[in-house]
Amino acid sequence: MTKMEPITILIVDDHAIVRQGLHALFKLQPDFLVVGEADSGEHAVHMAAELVPDIVIMDLVMPGIDGVEATQRVKQVSPRSQVIVLTSFHEDQHIFPALRAGAISYVLKDIDPGQLVETVRRAVLGESMMHPRVAARVVQEIRVTKRTDSNPFAELSERELEVLRLIAGGLSNAEIAAQLIISEKTVKGHVSNILSKLHMLDRTKAAVFAWEKGLMRPD
Repeated sequence: MTKMEPITILIVDDHAIVRQGLHALFKLQPDFLVVGEADSGEHAVHMAAELVPDIVIMDLVMPGIDGVEATQRVKQVSPRSQVIVLTSFHEDQHIFPALRAGAISYVLKDIDPGQLVETVRRAVLGESMMHPRVAARVVQEIRVTKRTDSNPFAELSERELEVLRLIAGGLSNAEIAAQLIISEKTVKGHVSNILSKLHMLDRTKAAVFAWEKGLMRPD
């Protein structure tokens, strides 16, 4: 009987204490092998390309490129690697971009150690695990998407659509405030709502989305 190959894991988190804790947990599993640790998104992409791990445990909020962009790049340089997001954030603007980037699972840092181990084993088999709060939002989003497929901006108010058009037009918050004759604080509130409803991490991605989906026209 041949010995099974271990599940190779790359741990990505900018906090050393988190990396050490995860390493200690995984070391207790006879079929796990931590092949590397990265303290940034850039480092994670480089190591994933070099090590081609089975699993990448990915934090989301890190200096430099964030976990969403790092996930996307990891999947490009090592398509076979399964990315598990392990984070403290459960807001829409983090969940959906991470899943779109290619993460197979999305769990929170309050997860039971045994459940995290199970999440890793399932990811190797191509099975997803979601924190219940995250899973609920995904289900809700699927239902909303079915209703709004014809209009990706259906959830935005008229004012939010107006602000999004100005964002896509390259205007700053101050310029938008001046044009709409509202306070810059109010503009920031609209921008935050827009990003949340579109599940975008930043205004640049929202602007690109507006152009891609036909909200803006070249003329």
